[in-house]
Amino acid sequence: MVPRRFNGGGLAALCGLAVLVALLHCQTTHAMDPELEERELSARNYVQSLEKQILDRNNEATEASWAYESNITEENLKRRNEVQARNAIFAKEVAHELRQYDTQSFRDQDLKRRIKKLSDLGHAALPEAQFAELMDAVSNMAETYATAKVCDYKNRTKCDLALEPELTEVMATSRDPEELKYYWTQWYNAAGAPSRTNFDKYVELTGISSRLNNFTSEAEAWLDAYEDETFERQVDEAIDAIRPLYQQLHGYVRFKLRQHYGKEVISEKGPIPMHLLGNMWGQTWDNVADITTPFPNSRLLDVTEEMVKQGYNPTKMFQMGDEFFVSLNMTKLPQTFWEKSILEKPTDGRELVCHASAWDFYKKDDVRIKQCTRVTMEDFFTVHHELGHVQYFLQYQHQPSVYREGANPGFHEAVGDVLSLSVSTPKHLERVGLLKDFVMDDEAKINQFYRAGLAKLVFLPFAYTIDKYRWGVFRGDIHPAEYNCKFWEMRTKYSGIEPPVVRSEKDFDAAAKYHISADVEYLRYVVSYIVQFQFHRSACMLAGEYVKGDPEKTLNNCDIYQSAAAGNAIKRMLAMGSSRPWPEAMEALTGKKWMSAEALLEYFQELYTWLVEENKRLGAPIGWDESDKCKSS
Repeated sequence: MVPRRFNGGGLAALCGLAVLVALLHCQTTHAMDPELEERELSARNYVQSLEKQILDRNNEATEASWAYESNITEENLKRRNEVQARNAIFAKEVAHELRQYDTQSFRDQDLKRRIKKLSDLGHAALPEAQFAELMDAVSNMAETYATAKVCDYKNRTKCDLALEPELTEVMATSRDPEELKYYWTQWYNAAGAPSRTNFDKYVELTGISSRLNNFTSEAEAWLDAYEDETFERQVDEAIDAIRPLYQQLHGYVRFKLRQHYGKEVISEKGPIPMHLLGNMWGQTWDNVADITTPFPNSRLLDVTEEMVKQGYNPTKMFQMGDEFFVSLNMTKLPQTFWEKSILEKPTDGRELVCHASAWDFYKKDDVRIKQCTRVTMEDFFTVHHELGHVQYFLQYQHQPSVYREGANPGFHEAVGDVLSLSVSTPKHLERVGLLKDFVMDDEAKINQFYRAGLAKLVFLPFAYTIDKYRWGVFRGDIHPAEYNCKFWEMRTKYSGIEPPVVRSEKDFDAAAKYHISADVEYLRYVVSYIVQFQFHRSACMLAGEYVKGDPEKTLNNCDIYQSAAAGNAIKRMLAMGSSRPWPEAMEALTGKKWMSAEALLEYFQELYTWLVEENKRLGAPIGWDESDKCKSS
């Protein structure tokens, strides 16, 4: 499933200002120095006085971002940027006031935590003129991405094809390599290269803002959200742990695609040309499951046709998702969600950002989703993912606003996918009437694991590269003269893919990915795709759906639907928001305080065992040669 940004307005658009505070009810139990006690009380009162202002400002900024992303006009852009600029000034005033306190001597640890969050300005640390420049650069890149159009393959005078839904659908369904190559090239040319100048300005200004926030680069500013100096190493180790499994899956897919397209299109040992993988970025490969599946005569799990047959529409899909959460003893969607959300692409001709996103408006029960929903199985799972974000918003809305965010950025993404892991099982699809007479024999089980691998496992090295690349840019390890070829060098190194045509430094293909154009940190998705399996395993144990070693109760066919025990444990974790460091939030559900790929590897163990034997039988090479598809001159 395509990963989704959970908030296009408040958290991202406030440039680090999604920050506000509520009443502090901490009491000290030991005698304090009177002067120190007075300073701490002064800080507490000041923080307390900010809460309503900050909630109101967050709401105003989110409303302005929602208006712009729902209707891309110059007027809406101007208003959004004006609100962001005002809030940046306010954030600096707050930070300036709070930085006068020596919090190291404070006894109230919660107060110290809130002040730290409020004092981190993010981009708002920039002088007003530079902040406006940065907002313009990011807005220009995001608008280039959102409004990019390409010409029809067969009718080159018809030039109104957008990424959603036209290009996404053709990349998923076409099996004509020349057509796929054409659309891939047109998209990357339209959405990437025009953003190069704005990206240069963005890198320059984020570097300045990170140093103003006492970080050595924007990479360190992003990593600070994970509150662990070893976190980058933890991520590196997790990616290393899954590499043997990934290489086996890559080798098998390359062999099957070579059988389908021929040796003239795919080499035996080279990287896979990414236009053949069913997705514009090669980030998930489940759209080519039909031509690569291990057992094609065994029924392939796809309920899209059944959804259409039963008259599903976007509203019904969201109603089904809402019912899933209610069955876990979670919170029913408020009526305002249905009144204010955009659940399918408007037909009035306006330009909007179709990228699915969930939004918290910082008012009680004001939560929304903006998604150009299609009636497909993939979007059915995406609906549950986005509603996971909304459920997180609802569970922590009682927290002071400075804590109304995930325990770390990856937790928000993981929560949505934990539900998707249950919803995507044959067991659940049968329970809701979308799957009938599905026999889960050994062949069907391998097909199911394989499909999950194409969606989940394949995504990890892709997601890792997106931020590994940007960290290199931010730190100055990747220089402007090599931005494009270094990007492709890393895509090949970690994912074993390459562009279908030769690229050069005249191109800027990284910006053809939404999150790079829109300044959205991507490590959250790596974290999500690892910890979601830890969350899933614990929830399944609580639901009585998983017992290690029991072939009847595996992680792969666990459905926590209707389990209040699992739901209550998840709720406890969500309700904490970011009030405590993320290991403590993880412990609330899993009993563990660290991130590990162990549960993910357990989930895919049967697939790994099968792939090793099957690749030996087929004589499929494992690993890949270097790519020659990017020329620096």
